[in-house]
Amino acid sequence: MERGISWEDRIKGAYASLRPSEQKVASFFLAHAGELESLTIGELASAAGVSEPTVIRCVRGLGYRGYRAFKGALRGREAGEESSFDHLGGFSLRPWDRMEDLPLKAVGTQREALEDVLKSVSPDSLEQAARTLASARLIDLYSVENSCAPASDLLTKLTYLGLRCRFCTDAYLQQISAAHLGKGDVAVAFSRSGRSVDTVKALRLAKKAGAATIAVTGERTALLSRYADLTLSVGGGAQTVYGNAIFSRVADLAVVDMLYMGIILSDYERFSRNLDRSGQVIADRGYAQT
Repeated sequence: MERGISWEDRIKGAYASLRPSEQKVASFFLAHAGELESLTIGELASAAGVSEPTVIRCVRGLGYRGYRAFKGALRGREAGEESSFDHLGGFSLRPWDRMEDLPLKAVGTQREALEDVLKSVSPDSLEQAARTLASARLIDLYSVENSCAPASDLLTKLTYLGLRCRFCTDAYLQQISAAHLGKGDVAVAFSRSGRSVDTVKALRLAKKAGAATIAVTGERTALLSRYADLTLSVGGGAQTVYGNAIFSRVADLAVVDMLYMGIILSDYERFSRNLDRSGQVIADRGYAQT
């Protein structure tokens, strides 16, 4: 619970982010503070000229689980978890935060995620995964939505290293590609939850086709791991904004960097030579410094 922040301050901090109908409720709260404790939600909605669902949306927008929790805050008592702010699904961002505080908050969140991945990644699994990728005939990458960020980053790094790699952003094409893999090929799947239907299906098809399979996911016990020969866990401390739609991918990207460095170490001479060759190809693609 956020201690020391009054319900009035919450309204002032969150007011601009509320819908017009919710702002109407918030204004009623401030104008009739002395009457609120005695009003039922139906009476309050009628007096404010809104619907009961609008009242509920308003108090949730202020960080309370419901109208009862809000009334508990009015009485000045600690209402425990019910009156705690939701933190937008785990991300430490509040309507009353200041813009100048955001850099520190963002960096702090990333730091926590990186510390989590350090505790979660197994060095043995990392080495095995790097050596498996280094010797692959073809590498297939699977992911959906914002898990495509680490997959795309891995595609770039593997291509620079001279490894044959492909990544289709279309989930159906990922599954079709997986079904055509074979012995000597490697499939890598990214899913923080480990429950993405399309990603799980693609990795399952790759394994059935005879390819070696690697999962990059939050927990080793995730469904995705059932179809993985190797699992690289990034830890379960994922941060979200407005539910599960937007995850911070810094941990996943850190694992990609680990794989990249591990592959180079597996055959330093070979991959250093390939990186030099890749660099020469694009050497003329940047403007000269003046």
